Amino acid sequence: MAKSDLITLTNPRSPISEAFRALRTNLEFSSLDHPLRTMVVTSAAPEEGKSTTLANLAVVMAEGGKRIILVDCDLRRPALHTIFGISNSEGLTAMLRDDAALHNPPLKETGVERLSLLPSGPLPADPAVLLGSRRMREAVAALRERADLVLFDAPPVVAVTDAAVLAAQTDGVLLILRAGGTRREYAQRAKELLERVNVRIIGAVLCNVPFDATLQRYYAT
Repeated sequence: MAKSDLITLTNPRSPISEAFRALRTNLEFSSLDHPLRTMVVTSAAPEEGKSTTLANLAVVMAEGGKRIILVDCDLRRPALHTIFGISNSEGLTAMLRDDAALHNPPLKETGVERLSLLPSGPLPADPAVLLGSRRMREAVAALRERADLVLFDAPPVVAVTDAAVLAAQTDGVLLILRAGGTRREYAQRAKELLERVNVRIIGAVLCNVPFDATLQRYYAT
């Protein structure tokens, strides 16, 4: 993955970019009664495009005028630093071990106005313990004060417990499913695991859906 995955920047008039803007609008309307300030984005299983989807969603949300902080909480296979071409030498794990970093998060510029990235930083031995700790709750609160919306990239729900543990500390979770890739039983299992910890499931995004040729011609004009 690399910046070429950011189709909302490389081809903002494409049908896919427009789909991300539609998703932004849907999320804004879904949170009218329950304000959304922190949200986890995860998938049911690995290799379903959650990080790429989240990165593009963050771009269009920032372009819509919101101050966005994107946080890589996939402390097993982080990807956001690669997508944005940013060093991963310091990030979230610094906030979890160092008081100075907690009060002054090592946020990185992304080149997109109003969008900052907090990479994962060096990977810990036991991510689930860190993500469920009191220190992580303090980090979520500290980041929340610095943005209109904080978006967290978390590992797949069915594979490990990290996403459910983290989502319980936020306003809700968005589940990424891959058309032709996500197995039905995995999607159902992910839903059950999230509901078990009383997480608010904001919705699901189906990615990798082929666009109708008519729509592609319309957006190419």
